[in-house]
Amino acid sequence: MNKTFNKSFTQQETIPEAGIERAVEILRGGRLHRYNVIEGETSETALLEQEYAEYQGSKYCLACASGGYALHIALKAAGMQPGEPVITNAFTLAPVPGAIDNAGGKVVLAEIDENYCVDLKHLEEVMQSSKSRFFMMSHMRGHLADMDAVTALCDKYNVMLIEDCAHTMGASWNGKKSGSFGKVACFSTQTYKHMNSGEGGLLISDDPEIMARAIMHSGSYMLYERHLAAPDPSVFKDIKFDTPNYSGRMDNLRASILRVQLPTLDENCKRWNDRYYAAEQALAVSPMIELANRPEQEYFVGSSIQFRVKDIDEKRIPDFIQQCAERGVELKWFGGGEPQGFTSRFDSWRYIEETAELPQTLKILSNTFDLRIPLTFDLDDMTLIASIIIEVLDTLPRI
Repeated sequence: MNKTFNKSFTQQETIPEAGIERAVEILRGGRLHRYNVIEGETSETALLEQEYAEYQGSKYCLACASGGYALHIALKAAGMQPGEPVITNAFTLAPVPGAIDNAGGKVVLAEIDENYCVDLKHLEEVMQSSKSRFFMMSHMRGHLADMDAVTALCDKYNVMLIEDCAHTMGASWNGKKSGSFGKVACFSTQTYKHMNSGEGGLLISDDPEIMARAIMHSGSYMLYERHLAAPDPSVFKDIKFDTPNYSGRMDNLRASILRVQLPTLDENCKRWNDRYYAAEQALAVSPMIELANRPEQEYFVGSSIQFRVKDIDEKRIPDFIQQCAERGVELKWFGGGEPQGFTSRFDSWRYIEETAELPQTLKILSNTFDLRIPLTFDLDDMTLIASIIIEVLDTLPRI
């Protein structure tokens, strides 16, 4: 009898009881808006910003309505002008080029390497040819490139690094936290990320003017002094007149459930990695499966795992995915030409003015599959899932 798996790939762990209790208190009080406080009260959102800035080791933090919104205002606050080119790696999720477009920028794509990171050689070529002042680097699916080399290139060509850390909250390179390498970094607290508020985002920076503009963009009106992780009010002197309000604040309800998750974030990152390594070890026994190399400088958070299948006929890929699904294993295919769910390939973003031909990225993605790893799974689950994937592959004809 064929083995099957019967747990949901979209079921997250419950919000800690303390967060539920605090959320109920806020609902009963009715003061959900971050600036709706009574005398002597500090809002949950301001406290979250202060605590996350401390966690990251950054001077400033802003809580936003979503990670994509944070990316959008990061570009605006950094001074990007309409029509300016902004580089991003071609393997990412749609909100990243969407944020560039939303900010009025021109998306310029860079190739990726076989480990799903930006290809440094092509990145340098694109920096030279595009003359872009900005690189919005997506640490897609938690894969950290050589951040020392990336920052060296940015310094060489005077390019501002903006990090998309939606998949690297809690990760680090050479002991330095992801999000600490660029001028600005953005994190997501969407349900499938490392802290869960349904939707939400966090923006950090050590630059006072960038942060002041971001706070004004977020919709602070003239209430920026109610922020605990913000620049001195004097920094807002002219910025408050020159910066449009794009209204994308986080509310106290979401902030309250995030605050209780932050103290357990590092432990949860370890739990994800335990599951990742269990899956990696089980998948590695198959000669048909190729896994990414994770350098020793990288401390990643394994909330998903990616692998390539060698010598698979592309026409049989839908059948492979369907057979896995019939046995309870949900896989995403990043190489499909037709967008599916959260997954889309770079050449399906037709609003991009000039989509470059990226043969290396297309080749890498053509046989790349993605497996989500919720913390509701245990180590035995990961071994079972891997065995099902291998069993299905064994039934497929090879090229």
